[in-house]
Amino acid sequence: MNSAYDKITTSQAIVVFVNYILAAGILSLPRTAVQEMGTPDVWLAVILGGMITMAAGIVMAKLSQGYPGKTFFEYGGAIVGKWMGILIGLFFIEHFITIAAFEARVMAEITSFFLLEGTPLWAITMTMMWVGLYSVKAGMGAIARLFEIIFPITVIIFLTVVFMSSGLFELDNLRPVLGKGVMPVLQGTKATVLSFTSAEVMLFLLAFMKKPQKGVKVVVVGLSISLIFYLVTVIFVIGALSVDGVVTRTWPTLDLMRSFEIPGLVFERFESMLLTIWIMQLFATFVISFYAASLGLSQLFHINITPVMYALLPVMYVIGMTPKNLNGVFQFGDFISRLAVILFCLLPIPLLMISKIRKKRAKSSATP
Repeated sequence: MNSAYDKITTSQAIVVFVNYILAAGILSLPRTAVQEMGTPDVWLAVILGGMITMAAGIVMAKLSQGYPGKTFFEYGGAIVGKWMGILIGLFFIEHFITIAAFEARVMAEITSFFLLEGTPLWAITMTMMWVGLYSVKAGMGAIARLFEIIFPITVIIFLTVVFMSSGLFELDNLRPVLGKGVMPVLQGTKATVLSFTSAEVMLFLLAFMKKPQKGVKVVVVGLSISLIFYLVTVIFVIGALSVDGVVTRTWPTLDLMRSFEIPGLVFERFESMLLTIWIMQLFATFVISFYAASLGLSQLFHINITPVMYALLPVMYVIGMTPKNLNGVFQFGDFISRLAVILFCLLPIPLLMISKIRKKRAKSSATP
């Protein structure tokens, strides 16, 4: 396999970042946010959630920029000591493993329900995981090039399908703006932050960048692109289905695509196209999480990454198949997201402060 440190360009890093964010959340976010808020102001909560995540991502980028060419799994010990660094690294690895397992299970659920009805979940999940293993074995450079193919297809098909649903859009479904005040928006921000939580990828992505000094640009541009995707989604879904209609649907984004057809075109129904690209996006998130977990274990314990990848497959499979039904899958996803907020929105700030203090002390002690 290629070196674990395949270098990627800034634009490739942005594509990897965006592909990591655009996963299962966009299919269910309109429902989860409306359930929290009870108002059509979800788009405001999306903007606020994106800004909070951007701030956390910038902190993580700044933290990693202090240790060029290294991932957190390598430099964590230099900040908090060897054993504490290993402990925090293991928490991060656990997060990436559970994210990968969750995305694989959601892929299987959506594929089984919409495309391959009656196919056992285990068969779809195992197939996805083995294909993912093939992808990650080639290293970050190959992963980035794969995502450069996936991303433009996603943008073109997603925007085409969403704007084709504009005939169902009713602006009145988004009114009144702030009809119940600001508090529902603040409550809904919790759900949107959970969907955006993904800036943790910066803790290892900068090690692969040719220009790590552009890390903050990757966060700002990547999250801005993702914010546009989420904004367009919630505006069109709530505008077409209304607040009351969104709450009753498991996958409101997909239901919007199924609620219209344009006779005379080669494709009269478009949900299959959206499903195809979104399964690719779920796969992309699975691949990045799988690679991050494998890389972390490899670097923490100084072992070859390839056997680690093979060893993680059954672990991810067992975790992914643990939820008994779809409600269990959603609860599992909420648990992962809440834990991620603690790990990646609260922890990086003290780590950055400790890192700066240590470097300042080292610099002053080295000065005669």
